[in-house]
Amino acid sequence: MRMVPEAIDEIIFHLLQHNFLNETRFAQAFARGKFRVKKWGKTRIVRELKYREISQYNITLALQEISEEDYLQTLDELSEKRMRQLLSENNIQKKRKKFVDYLLYRGWESFLVYDKTRELIR
Repeated sequence: MRMVPEAIDEIIFHLLQHNFLNETRFAQAFARGKFRVKKWGKTRIVRELKYREISQYNITLALQEISEEDYLQTLDELSEKRMRQLLSENNIQKKRKKFVDYLLYRGWESFLVYDKTRELIR
């Protein structure tokens, strides 16, 4: 914005002082939003927060915004949705691969994904 450095410093100080720039609040809102709207798992949320250079302390606080009950319920809903999409797939191995790849891409932990795969695809 072609501002003098003193003005930039003053503006940033003001934003920090009045809690407009807050890494903790950002991390918590980011985790809640990506989980609720995009149905991301914790692995993907952590990866994206690390990419944005958020501290490990704030990442831990952000993950506490997601209740374990909601987390597992969302995994169930997402799994059921994906299974309905894969009804036309007859090859069990391809079905498993597509199912696992989908959930892993969305950032769900591998042990949860593989447990869910064993539960739904036989």
